[in-house]
Amino acid sequence: MNQVRKLLRTERRTGSSFDLPARRRLWRFHAFDPAADPTPLTDGGIELEHRTGSETMRPTEEPIDWLDDALSDGDRLVLKWFSGGGGNNVHFLERVDGEYRFDGELTSESDLVETLAGLENYLVCEFIEQADYADELFPDTANTLRVLTMYDERAGEAFIPIAIHRIGTGDSVPVDNFSNGGLSAEIDPETGALSAGAEYPHDGVVDWHESHPETGARIEGTAIPGWEQTRDRLLEIAETLSHVPYVGWDLVVTDDGEFQIIEANSYPGVASLQVHRPLLADGRTRRFYRDHGVI
Repeated sequence: MNQVRKLLRTERRTGSSFDLPARRRLWRFHAFDPAADPTPLTDGGIELEHRTGSETMRPTEEPIDWLDDALSDGDRLVLKWFSGGGGNNVHFLERVDGEYRFDGELTSESDLVETLAGLENYLVCEFIEQADYADELFPDTANTLRVLTMYDERAGEAFIPIAIHRIGTGDSVPVDNFSNGGLSAEIDPETGALSAGAEYPHDGVVDWHESHPETGARIEGTAIPGWEQTRDRLLEIAETLSHVPYVGWDLVVTDDGEFQIIEANSYPGVASLQVHRPLLADGRTRRFYRDHGVI
């Protein structure tokens, strides 16, 4: 029994109602064995894995030494702070013709060493190349999808109350975040077609853009290639991870029906979502928030 407790995390499911008698409550088990080999959870463009140990960097190794070995010419890395939001504290590092560029600016190795020394609690990950349609919308940022999932205990399934496509602008570079000046277009849940892009109402008025104000690329009506496969695969992931019932997923679409997850937010902001419509207007969404003590 002790071994079972080590290997399994239990999650209480309440079947058709949160207030079912204890004898009728259902339980769901999730594998949780840190000593096991990594287990892929999705083939939707990226594998969700749990790894143990360090495979990349020794505790005594200097960051610049690791970069010299890991960053090939023409490669880019993204450095993102563990905390915070809104696209703040995100940096981009690339190597071009044997020289480093930090946030697009040429930097000497000694200056880079000093810069890296001032960074603490940062996640370093590969730069993801977005699909052509997203690059055409605005090429100077990764234009990401924010898909909100909720796990419906009554139905025993995950659902998507709303999803948006964020699109960068000159004001938001190097990120696409709504609060930094990026645009937010709602995604049709069935077709993957985009609405017009909303601009953050800094002056209290929402401006809408049928086409990108800088590139001229059409936003309204543009369809995400392979949206149905992306949507269904993400719902499958959300159901596999149903012990985390509320997630704001950030995705980069890389090809038709293919994507990579760059972030999963446990407390996603709603400004970029509710600029399109109030979440509480939907009964299922309202019930989720009520059942979890949010409202």
